[in-house]
Amino acid sequence: MEPTAAGLLSRAAHELGARTDELSAEVEQRLRWELPELWEDPDVARTAAENVVEHVVAALSGLEQAVEPDLIELPPADVERARVLARHGTPLSTMLRAFRLAEEVVIDRLVEELPRLSQDAEQVSAAARQLNVISTKYVDRVSEQGVLTFQAERDKRLRWRSAMVNEASMCIGTTLDIARTTQELADFATEQFADLVTVDLLDTALRGQDAADEGPTMLRRMAQGPDADEAGPEPRVELRELYACPEGSPCADALSSGRPSRPQPDRYSGGPRGLSTLVVPLRARGTTLGVAQFHRYGTATPYDDEDLLLAQEIVVRAAVAVDNARHYTHARATAVTLQRSLLPREAPQQSAVDVAYRYRPAGSEAGVGGDWYDVIPLSGARVALVVGDVVGHGIRAAATMGRLRTAVRTLADIDLPPDELLTHLDDVVLRLATEACTDPDADPDADVGRDNGATCLYAVYDPVARCCTLARAGHVPPAVLVRDGTADVLELPPGPPLGRGGLPFETLEVDLPEGSLIALCTDGLVQARGPRTASGDATGAPAPSTEPGTRTPDRTPDRTAHRTPDRTAHRTPDRTADCTPDRAPGRTPDRAPDIDAGLATLRQVLARPAPSLEAACDAVLEALLPTRPDDDIALLLARTRALGADRVATWELEADPSVVAKARSDVSRKLTDWGLGELAFVAELVVSELVTNAIRYGSSPIRLRLIHDRSLLCEVSDASSTTPHLRRARVFDEGGRGLLLVAQLAGQWGTRHARRGKTVWAELSEDAEIPVMAFE
Repeated sequence: MEPTAAGLLSRAAHELGARTDELSAEVEQRLRWELPELWEDPDVARTAAENVVEHVVAALSGLEQAVEPDLIELPPADVERARVLARHGTPLSTMLRAFRLAEEVVIDRLVEELPRLSQDAEQVSAAARQLNVISTKYVDRVSEQGVLTFQAERDKRLRWRSAMVNEASMCIGTTLDIARTTQELADFATEQFADLVTVDLLDTALRGQDAADEGPTMLRRMAQGPDADEAGPEPRVELRELYACPEGSPCADALSSGRPSRPQPDRYSGGPRGLSTLVVPLRARGTTLGVAQFHRYGTATPYDDEDLLLAQEIVVRAAVAVDNARHYTHARATAVTLQRSLLPREAPQQSAVDVAYRYRPAGSEAGVGGDWYDVIPLSGARVALVVGDVVGHGIRAAATMGRLRTAVRTLADIDLPPDELLTHLDDVVLRLATEACTDPDADPDADVGRDNGATCLYAVYDPVARCCTLARAGHVPPAVLVRDGTADVLELPPGPPLGRGGLPFETLEVDLPEGSLIALCTDGLVQARGPRTASGDATGAPAPSTEPGTRTPDRTPDRTAHRTPDRTAHRTPDRTADCTPDRAPGRTPDRAPDIDAGLATLRQVLARPAPSLEAACDAVLEALLPTRPDDDIALLLARTRALGADRVATWELEADPSVVAKARSDVSRKLTDWGLGELAFVAELVVSELVTNAIRYGSSPIRLRLIHDRSLLCEVSDASSTTPHLRRARVFDEGGRGLLLVAQLAGQWGTRHARRGKTVWAELSEDAEIPVMAFE
């Protein structure tokens, strides 16, 4: 047979096919030299080696049998190997260059073989040209198939990565809790692409510092997954443990450079010696917060650059969520600290009531609010009980609460009745709203005027009369438990919320036997969200009901409602324009708290026997407060005491100067009976001055009263409303020294106005003595 170019090429392929292993080794050696990155990963190296052998065999077989290039059967596993390379992140250019390098080696060996098989130079040349055409078509065909497979796999991985990132955005950062957010990152990663995950935050970042401290970098283990009782090696650092990050470790490099890495796990990593590790710093808003580490071990596929990019995208989103939680936590801690600093640290000493109280900030993102309580000792052995609620949450609400609490204490010090006190407090809230609306530094998008609204309940208990006078401004009514075990809710006149202006407040007087329990709280404790109905008014006062087990209007005996005359007619109700609140705190336009169920539960809990007021407080919170309340709450429980007739002495006096001497002698005898003889002289001086002033400047009837409480209280009442004023008498003045003497002798003194007349009182302690300057 006369040889042809095709036949010569077939013979050369047959000769070279006998040395396939040698040719494959030469191709692999060339690839290792030109493309070393293919041999960095064992899986990729194995795939590349198998691919070289099978393509060499297929190409030589096609040449030997003179098969057209388009008809040469490609290796069956070629498509799957392209997918493997794509999954491992091998660049497409690397794969195409590998095909061309292998083609060069095979062509060179075939061209070397041709002259040994034929001495015809023209035939050898024709065979070489035919070889170039066939090899080019074959490599183009293989490359085209590889590119399509590679791109399809890359697109699939990109879609998967995008889906993972989107799912991570939904699963991570569901709350503003730092520990939970970091644990969500660890849980998501262990479920999707890691066998073990650890998340460590810088201790300085947890403390709210953006700058690092001097000395070693301290990290706190915030989250890890899977749980310790699951399969797999355990981390070397315990959860919540504070440890120093070793210098030169992958973690230290990530924290200092802010760049992720794919190192081999070592003794510094805080995790097991696994197959593959990713170290990604948590950075948000230009601040490094910590570092997350992802480990694979056992037979898992090692991480590649695609995995590193995926981890980085997920961690970036987690870092923003952690930073948000960090800022929220610090802001909430600041607001809680401010709130608690503005609340009473301990109850003041007084004999009218025993008290117990609780404050709990909101467990939701709302955080601390404007709820407050207070216990204020008043003259005449009385005590004021206060609970209030400022609209809104955060530092603004807490600061407003502090200003209102100070205003209440100031107004209480001048012994205003509850309705008048709320009227003046209403003025304060209106003033605050006006200031907020005109504040140039205020947020233009914030409804600062509305945020200055408030509600308040103010009660004054008199242990001598055993009577409680109450008034409320849009607040939750109080519950009362009398000694026979009957618990009920007082039907107080509701009154408008503070900040409305121009509307009156009303009082209710209730006789409370000794040992009665009165509960004052904010709506966050008793409210339950439900649709607004006509059964309750806008301020939370429920309408009467005849349903079994519901409250009825007539249930507290011996009470009298007093309507306050309109003292606010001179005020302009709309002076804050749109800034005035138009609803009570915690309300929404289409929903209102249905407090009936909460108040019913409160009554039931109060009716149960409790060993102490503290235990009663805990029982109320346990029954009514959810795990994470939506609003902050304040609760104040007070058990009433009584001062019996043996500790109170009263004398009715005529408006005659001659009764002053008799009043002094009566006071001296009574103090002797009480065992307070050492106070007799000082008390006689004070009583003499107060009675003399009442006779000279007041009007009948005149009454003198002594109360033996923690101290001695001297009170002189008359029908005149003129308030005495303290002044310093000049040398030749005949009067003006009486009140100065009283002020020097008494620990406290003042004037208390009633609806008719006034009472001037002075408090004398057992160690009271006559100061030297009283005679100067």
